[in-house]
Amino acid sequence: MTEAEWLAATDTAPMLEFLRPTASERKLRLFACACCRLKWVLFTDEASRAAVAVAEKYADGNATRHELKKVRRAAWDSWRFPKPLAAWHAADLRAWEGACAAAESIAPRMGSDRDEEGMKVECSILRRIIGNPFRPVSFSREWLTPTVTALAAEAYASRDFSSLPILADALEDAGCQQQELLEHCRQPGEHVRGCWVCDLVLGKA
Repeated sequence: MTEAEWLAATDTAPMLEFLRPTASERKLRLFACACCRLKWVLFTDEASRAAVAVAEKYADGNATRHELKKVRRAAWDSWRFPKPLAAWHAADLRAWEGACAAAESIAPRMGSDRDEEGMKVECSILRRIIGNPFRPVSFSREWLTPTVTALAAEAYASRDFSSLPILADALEDAGCQQQELLEHCRQPGEHVRGCWVCDLVLGKA
């Protein structure tokens, strides 16, 4: 995959295949969870929602393998067609396989149910989690002021990323001139846990 293909992709399948050797399990798992939250209204049962919540905790080391397996079994037991199986996939111990399957479950890629608009949204979210792998952004610890750290931590914990433009201002005040980083914070649209800028600030991989 080339940089131009990455930036223009409208299907996550080749993007995920490209990322397979390099992306962290954490980011892949958070992408699977973000896919679920795109159609959160469909997950009306507690078991499916718990599977996503525990998968997010597991990604950050705050849940055990046993807990993840337990909620995954419960999500399977509660599954009824036509509800997506994405929550079950998000709790897969195999992060890459879970990410691929969750994306496919939320926005089907084959046959008459192909969801092209949903696929585009998933691609946008994956880029917001990974960034541009062809142009990694360097980050200076000198920019880690208390305000910068607090804004990123609060956005991550609350899953409310509306303060990211303010985070961009705080980074600028701290001396950051990385335009790709600042522009990402100021972009409209969906931001999710795993956001590459918040991860840089918080030291997450």
